[in-house]
Amino acid sequence: MIMDYNYSELLKKAKKGLPEVKKESSRFEFPKAVVEVIGRQTTIRNLSDIAKALRRDPKHIVKFLLKELAIPGNMTGSELVLQGKIYESMVKKKLEDYIKEFVLCKECGKADTVVEKKADALMVKCEACGASRPLQAI
Repeated sequence: MIMDYNYSELLKKAKKGLPEVKKESSRFEFPKAVVEVIGRQTTIRNLSDIAKALRRDPKHIVKFLLKELAIPGNMTGSELVLQGKIYESMVKKKLEDYIKEFVLCKECGKADTVVEKKADALMVKCEACGASRPLQAI
């Protein structure tokens, strides 16, 4: 028995057999930085919460921020105290830069990464796709 199908009918039949595609609309979000400017000092009140959400060492984030903002500062408990007036928008931009460079996977773009020590190097390993790359020095 020979069935007479044209291309579009075969395509429709094939599409019916495919599983439904679910699109991920969730985007990685980290806690919003709580920034407070008092006099000539700026305090990021929840830096340790941000570090915990990013699964990174707070010292690494502090080192990055101090270098990028080009101002001195120090960690006091769970807060970062910067010796200068820095607007919240600038802090947010620098944290986004940090995430892009040190947290997000370069292969799949997901934030499911962890820092692992291999031999003498620190590596960023993606738990979503398995990709691995060296952690850049700051």
